Amino acid sequence: MTDEAIGAATRAGGGKNGTPPFSAFEWMIALRYLRARRQQGFVSVIAGFSFLGILLGVGALIVVMSVMNGFHIELMNKIIGINGHVFLQGVETPLSDYEEVTERVLKVPGVTMAIPMVESAAGVSSQFHQSGALVRGIREDDIKRLPGIANGSLQGTLDAFDAFGGIAIGRKMAETLSVGIGDTISIMTARGAATPFGMAPRMKAYPIVAIFQIGVTEFDGIFVYMPIDEAMAFFNRDGEASVIEAFVNNPEDMDRMRPLLEAAARRPMIMTDWRQRNRSFFEALKIERTVMFLILTLIVLVASLNIISGLTMLVKDKGRDIAILRTMGATRGAVMRVFLLTGSAIGVTGTLAGVLIGLLLAHNLESIRQFINKLFGINAFDPNFYLLSRLPSVIVSSDVATVTALALGLSLLATIYPSWRAAKLDPVEALRYE
Repeated sequence: MTDEAIGAATRAGGGKNGTPPFSAFEWMIALRYLRARRQQGFVSVIAGFSFLGILLGVGALIVVMSVMNGFHIELMNKIIGINGHVFLQGVETPLSDYEEVTERVLKVPGVTMAIPMVESAAGVSSQFHQSGALVRGIREDDIKRLPGIANGSLQGTLDAFDAFGGIAIGRKMAETLSVGIGDTISIMTARGAATPFGMAPRMKAYPIVAIFQIGVTEFDGIFVYMPIDEAMAFFNRDGEASVIEAFVNNPEDMDRMRPLLEAAARRPMIMTDWRQRNRSFFEALKIERTVMFLILTLIVLVASLNIISGLTMLVKDKGRDIAILRTMGATRGAVMRVFLLTGSAIGVTGTLAGVLIGLLLAHNLESIRQFINKLFGINAFDPNFYLLSRLPSVIVSSDVATVTALALGLSLLATIYPSWRAAKLDPVEALRYE
């Protein structure tokens, strides 16, 4: 403690009501304690590790939360963008009145699009390879409006899709079959012509008129679109659709939409929505997000515990200084605030630095991934193993605010006990053996 600091403490503490809260001399002493001298180097090391721990914990939390948000939003857009929000399938009688049902569904408030389809599993093959597929018969106007295709990349053209009789396949399937625009692939189904001996398989070759890329490798590798009339003939549907897919304004409001859609159908239907079809997937993603948040929060918690140990050692080391401040007129509250400021400075600066680094990394995550791939010649986040072709990252302000508040709260709580110990120090006992 310098003579100037003692003098400032004396002048500040000499008033009738003591020093005002968080006065200049309290800030001065707190900042001086952060700059430990040689004999206090171990305390400084602990403070440094506390700062780095909070920085890394906050930064990692922001990056992980942004990636999880990106996964959720991207998968919602991709999966629902190609599959619709609600699916209506005929029951008891064939869905031969699909056009009338589609028109009635379109009139329901909140429905943006309704698409009748013929859907069936089939095998596809080229002269090089073969694969499984989900073949969908669809009208030309409808396939052009599908969000997954309209917002994705497209090679070839969908003009005259109904008249030409060609098919559209995903980029991943095109790569698997080693085909391109203008090439021909064969589609085979076990539900072919009826014979006295049962169903005979049916195979037919179709030219490829378009190759789309939705952005979800699983979908790009399985979907095949053909004109709905051709699909009805190929799969023996005879003028009936297999499903009507509807898109709504607010996918989260399906509980309100379901009764309206059931009333509009005016016939027995089996209705399923996107939550039922993807429940396990999105629940697993939600659980993983929560677990990752809790695990990374432990980093911030450990760093906060380091603040406690560092401040406790600092209080023990500065016992003589505290006693002198008390005898010069500094109140218990002033001493407590000095150590509160010392510990809080570590937590606040670590949190702010972590937020800055976390936002910087989250904003440039895909660029960083590509740089690492080029630098080390690897393929981090391989699309063959993940549903998406890029590493998504979406920064949500509420998540950043939550992480920041959590880190600040833990770091501030960590300063209370050591500061209270410093304020309770007896000046007589502290100076007894000096």
